[in-house]
Amino acid sequence: MTSDRRVTIPDAVQRNDLAAFVERALRLDDAAVIRLRRRGDGLLAAWVNTGFDVLAVRVVAGQLGTKDLSCGADQLARSLREADESGHIDPGYSMDSGWRGVLPPETGFTHLDDVPAAVLVDLTRRGADLAREHGSAHGPPASLLDQDVLEVSAPGGAVGVPMRCAFALTAMGFVPESPSADEIVRVRVLPAWLRIDARFGSVFRRRGDPALVLR
Repeated sequence: MTSDRRVTIPDAVQRNDLAAFVERALRLDDAAVIRLRRRGDGLLAAWVNTGFDVLAVRVVAGQLGTKDLSCGADQLARSLREADESGHIDPGYSMDSGWRGVLPPETGFTHLDDVPAAVLVDLTRRGADLAREHGSAHGPPASLLDQDVLEVSAPGGAVGVPMRCAFALTAMGFVPESPSADEIVRVRVLPAWLRIDARFGSVFRRRGDPALVLR
């Protein structure tokens, strides 16, 4: 492993948090690619394309030998679980060519409103029932995934939250299965991005042409 591909996460709790994120990604896609990026505040962001045309990110305290790298989720999961007290993690072979699409900016988002997490969990359960009823071997129908299940509005504008985002939030474990009444998710926007922040991570959906997230 070259020094510029070294990942260091000294804290075991932070390693476990990232491992849980990576293992969730593997449940959605056993060939998932994780993109690790050093943020402006010095923290480490782990990104994955969830398969819903929605990006998910988890932020942990750690160091990266380079600004940005992509790796296989399976290798990263093993390395995280096997890491010793030094916290040095081998991300394996470069998978930079396996990452398609741009990442959203770190800052500049406008906060629209906060939504009870229980509302999104309930909508996701209803959506899952519909997906089982109307889905196929290829998964839920696109018409269901693209349906706006919630509209969030504020003086700064309004945005629809598609089922894709609700599915991604729950599939990645970003909200508790039985959230308390005061558990919220925060909805933010840019002209080109919808962002939803939950307790354990965030999801991002490209606004406008959804296929742009994969380019």
